[in-house]
Amino acid sequence: MKQVSAIIILLFLIISCNKTTDKIETKITKPKPPKIEFGFNYADYNVVNDTIEKGQTFGTILQGQNIGNKQVYTIVEQIKDSFNVRNIRYHKPYTLLRSKNKTNDLQVFIYQPDALTYYVIDLRDSIAKAYRKIKPVTLKRKIIGGVLKSSLSETLGNESVEAALASRITKIFAWSIDFFKLKKGDRYALIFKERFINDSIYDGVEELEAAFFEYKGKIVYAFPFEQDTTSGKIEYYDDQGKTLKNLFLKTPIKFSRITSRFTSNRFHPVQHTWKAHKGTDYAAPTGTPISTTAAGIVETTGYTAGNGNFVKVKHNGTYSTQYLHMSRILVKRGQRVTQGQTIGLVGSTGLATGPHVCYRFWKNGVQVDALKLNLPTGESLTGRNRERFLNQIEPLKRELDSIGNL
Repeated sequence: MKQVSAIIILLFLIISCNKTTDKIETKITKPKPPKIEFGFNYADYNVVNDTIEKGQTFGTILQGQNIGNKQVYTIVEQIKDSFNVRNIRYHKPYTLLRSKNKTNDLQVFIYQPDALTYYVIDLRDSIAKAYRKIKPVTLKRKIIGGVLKSSLSETLGNESVEAALASRITKIFAWSIDFFKLKKGDRYALIFKERFINDSIYDGVEELEAAFFEYKGKIVYAFPFEQDTTSGKIEYYDDQGKTLKNLFLKTPIKFSRITSRFTSNRFHPVQHTWKAHKGTDYAAPTGTPISTTAAGIVETTGYTAGNGNFVKVKHNGTYSTQYLHMSRILVKRGQRVTQGQTIGLVGSTGLATGPHVCYRFWKNGVQVDALKLNLPTGESLTGRNRERFLNQIEPLKRELDSIGNL
C-alpha cells in the first residue's frame, strides 16, 4: 500500500511539473539593428534634424549650440577649403549630432544641399574637418506599357513615375509625334531605369532605354545610340536606324490644341468676314512658351494691328516660319536661334479672340500648310554603325513589342 501511495504521489508531481512547464513561455527579443545615417551610429548621439530657416546661417546655427563667435570663426577658417558656409540655402535639411552628456556639445554638423549629396563638418577633434559624400544610388529597371487610357502625364502618374519623364519623352519624339493627337486606346511601351537612394528612396528616372508610341496607326520607335563611343553624345533613332530629329519640330508649342487650320476661306471670328487663313492656330494659356520649330536667324520682330506681337525666322534659302499674337517677344532681329528655343510667349495681341499662336510657314517665299508639307528628315545610320545599332536594339525591340501587345 505504501508503494502504491508513493507511485501516486510521484505521478502527481510529474503531471504538475509538466503543467507548469507548459505555462512557461520563452520570449526571445531580437535587438533592434542600429540606425546608421551618414556613416554615424545614431545611438551614440543626441540627434536633432531640422531645416535652414530664413536668415539662418552656419554661424547662427553653431551659436545656438553654445559655440562662441571666436570659435565659429576658427571653424569656418579650418573648413573653408572643403566647405563654403555661404552656400547654405534656405529650407535645406541639416542634422546635428550632439554628445549624450549633460552639456550636449555639438559633435557633428551635416548639411544636405540635395537628396543625393551631404556635407559633414566634424567638430570632435580640436581641428574641425569637412568632407563631401554621395549617398549610394541603385538603378532599377522598370517596364510599363499597354494602351493609353488618358494623357501621357496622367499615365505616368498612375504608374508612380516622375512627371519629368513625360517632358523628356515629348522632346525625344518632338519631330515625329504631336502628343495632343494621341488617342485613348493607342498602344505604347517604355523601358527605363529609375534611381533609388540608399536602395529605397525614389530619385527619378535615370535613362530611357527604349520606347514606342502608336501614332495615327503607325508605331514610332525610339532607341538611344552613341555613334562615337568616345563622345558620350546620345541621339535617338527609330527601329530602322533613322534619326528622330528632323529639320522641323511638329509644333511650336509642346502641349496645345489646334483651333483653326490653314484654309483658303475661313470666317474670321473678329472681322466677321470670309477670308483666307494662311496659318495654323494653336490654343494655349497666356504665357506658354513658343519655340522656333527649326534653327535659323530672326528675320523680323514687331507689332501690327492684325498680327499683334510677332516673330519671323528664316531657316535657310527655302524655309521661313512666323509666330503671331505673342504676349511677349523674347528675341531680337538678327539673332541666331536654335531649334526648340523659346522665342516668345503665347498671348492674344492683334486680332485674336483668345490666347493662341498662329503658326505660319513659307516655302520658297510662298505660304503653305505646314501640316501637309513633306518636310526634309534627318540622316540615317549607315555602315558599321547601323549594323551595330540593329544588333543592339534587337532584344529591346522584341521586349517593347511584347509589352505593347498586352
